Amino acid sequence: METLYVRQLKLGPMDNFVYLVGAADAPEVLVVDPAWDVPAIERAVAEDGKRLVGAFVSHCHKDHINGLPELLSRHDVPVYAQREEVAFSEDLRALGDALRPVGPGDALTVGPRTFLALHTPGHTPGSHCLLAGDALVSGDTVFINGCGRCDMRGGNPEDMYRSLSQVLLRVPDETRLWPGHDYADVPVAAMGQVRQANPYFAFPDVASFVAYRMRPRR
Repeated sequence: METLYVRQLKLGPMDNFVYLVGAADAPEVLVVDPAWDVPAIERAVAEDGKRLVGAFVSHCHKDHINGLPELLSRHDVPVYAQREEVAFSEDLRALGDALRPVGPGDALTVGPRTFLALHTPGHTPGSHCLLAGDALVSGDTVFINGCGRCDMRGGNPEDMYRSLSQVLLRVPDETRLWPGHDYADVPVAAMGQVRQANPYFAFPDVASFVAYRMRPRR
């Protein structure tokens, strides 16, 4: 099996992480959540001798997709988004023919590698994570020390609880979590460590999770 390639780019005023993901020994890469600085993304692709073959959108919030129009004006590539997010987002539907809706567990081929789209609603109805070998690129579903907000339009704390306690519970401990923002003291961590230290994995039932997640923000 090809060794995985992941390049993490910290871009924009909201500490966003943008990712390039593919096989280490093959040129094809996906860009995950292209935002803020498309030229910086293109420079990273060129520096590493890669070739952009698609974009993967973890969810539709503008801080994760505001680079898509510029990217698509210069690269004829598909944009993979969860089908429930497509129904939820006018911005995604405006992408037209570039858009490729995907469902839970759908496979994406990137060069010699096959990656999986894991539907993880809660932050938005169609949030999804990219499971790429031993890497989980999580957008705003889960961070190293937290999880995405559920009090914005389309958010649902019950869905978030199920995403964390059921979908992401099955991700192996050694899988590396690559989050959508730089909100912790380290930029990446193993899922086993995350599940032990992140308080949002500690709740035994949905009611206690919802009470904690939806407590008044200070």
